[in-house]
Amino acid sequence: MSLVGQRFVPVIVIDDPGLAPDLASALLRGGIGCAEITLRTEAGLRAIEAASDVHDFTVGAGTVLTAADVDRVVDAGARFVVSPGLADDVVERALELGVDVLPGVATATEVQRALRFGLDRLKLFPAGPLGGLDLIRALSGPFPGVRFLPSGGVTPENAPDYLASPTVFAVSGSWMATRELIAARDFDEIARLSRAATELVP
Repeated sequence: MSLVGQRFVPVIVIDDPGLAPDLASALLRGGIGCAEITLRTEAGLRAIEAASDVHDFTVGAGTVLTAADVDRVVDAGARFVVSPGLADDVVERALELGVDVLPGVATATEVQRALRFGLDRLKLFPAGPLGGLDLIRALSGPFPGVRFLPSGGVTPENAPDYLASPTVFAVSGSWMATRELIAARDFDEIARLSRAATELVP
């Protein structure tokens, strides 16, 4: 998997694709080697393309909702695909293209569906409202081989607890590179917050 060794997957909402290389470099300076650039803005796809040229940085695509989205983001250079839910066509197309895919799950039924695709690393979304670690612990009983990426409600305060769980391989959040910080070109602050995040790892 392209995210092996990564403990943080920043969720990026960006409005200017020209800022993507500096953003990726700032995250790297802070010790974070990847990001999920979402398709929530018109700039998302071009930002993925721009960030994919940054050496030693792994760029992925988020808010991928259709098989056509998978084609577009992979063509742009995305090395992994993240979706808010478990859509069969998204998973199937990503697997066909040989790209890592992290579908969102919220229930045991969805975990079972993901396992049928051969997936054992899944995004838990929205983690906070669903119960966070309590749900992860509950799901780890019947699904001991599954590892989760909690997303939604992850903060600097609760990230250490998530990261201490053996069933959590990484956490997803936006606090280290907010839309506002990116727009303000405050890459030194993004690097600082990224470094502070990495220091949260137990």
